[in-house]
Amino acid sequence: MSVFPVYWMVNSSFLPNNAIRGPEPHFWPDEFTWRNYEVVLGEGGRAPFLPALGTSITVTLLTVMIALLFAFLAALAVTRFRFRGRKSFILAILVIQMIPAEAMIVSTFRVLDGWQLLNTVAGLTFVYVATVLPFTIWTLRGFVNGVPIDLEEAAMIDGCTRTQAFWKITFPLLAPGLVATGVFAFIQAWNEFLLALVVMSRPEMMTLPVWLRTFQQATQTTNWAAIMAGSTLMAIPVIIFFLVVQGRMTSGLVAGAVKG
Repeated sequence: MSVFPVYWMVNSSFLPNNAIRGPEPHFWPDEFTWRNYEVVLGEGGRAPFLPALGTSITVTLLTVMIALLFAFLAALAVTRFRFRGRKSFILAILVIQMIPAEAMIVSTFRVLDGWQLLNTVAGLTFVYVATVLPFTIWTLRGFVNGVPIDLEEAAMIDGCTRTQAFWKITFPLLAPGLVATGVFAFIQAWNEFLLALVVMSRPEMMTLPVWLRTFQQATQTTNWAAIMAGSTLMAIPVIIFFLVVQGRMTSGLVAGAVKG
């Protein structure tokens, strides 16, 4: 059930548009054509694919790295230390996640406009980090809370400094959590549409979800075959990213178990 929609998308990307819109379903590409990918990769008089791909990859990777860095430090702080305002900070994280992104579009646009960050990678990255950060902090907090502090104390008794105990004992146990959280942050930033539509209004600065919208026009028939081809190309970087980090997730889990 999960694989069939993906198969249908890929299958439809190799069919002509009239075959997709016809009354009879095509369960395999019996009218195989590369025309849809030719349209996606450069034809049709719309924004090109490669600049949108570059913008999406750059913004997404920057968002994941920055969000994981700050979320990791924040998760350690709220889990390992007791300080004034700790419970209020945790509660604020939950409250922020309840606020829909649509409610902050006007204020976000005005702030970025005042800072001259509209239609820039830095501006969209800033917005994405602010959007992803509460979720990553809350998720990593659970992983950090699941690692007993007794492991660090035992390592310090054996002669390690606090820093050595953290990097040799605790961090390998947290590596799977960092990878898993990074995957969710990557998917969230990669597929985000609304904020990118508002912040990136220039055709050359579009992200892939906004670029895919250009195939649907009010005065023309929607080219569903090209949309399926574009969607297939959009899914490839996510699959590659997941395949790369999946091995790191397993190796980090095994290394952490041995260390513990």
